[in-house]
Amino acid sequence: VQLQASGGGLVQPGGSLRLSCAASGSIFVINSMGWYRQAPGKQRELVAAITRGDNTNYAGSVKGRFTISRDNAKNTVYLQMNSLKPEDTAVYYCNAFLMITTGRNYNNYWGQGTQVTVSS
Repeated sequence: VQLQASGGGLVQPGGSLRLSCAASGSIFVINSMGWYRQAPGKQRELVAAITRGDNTNYAGSVKGRFTISRDNAKNTVYLQMNSLKPEDTAVYYCNAFLMITTGRNYNNYWGQGTQVTVSS
């Protein structure tokens, strides 16, 4: 199973970015998908998560600015980030809680991370 994230980059404060993460491989079913981030010197933290039934959960610091969505047919999760602030600067990692075709249990899988830098 691979999770391929894309869409990071450099943006000015107040700007927008859209991250995408596509899961591929021997996937039977994906339960939840999400985005985490890790800034230098800080622990990785949850940014947003979405269940297969489209129930969402957001970190308080991004509520009202970020929107998570997913396309189950494409095994893809998106993160629309608006009104970006310098404190949003971090490496963003996508996550999928899924079961592989030959498995019996759900496990967490991670993407490689994409850098988001918010600076003027």
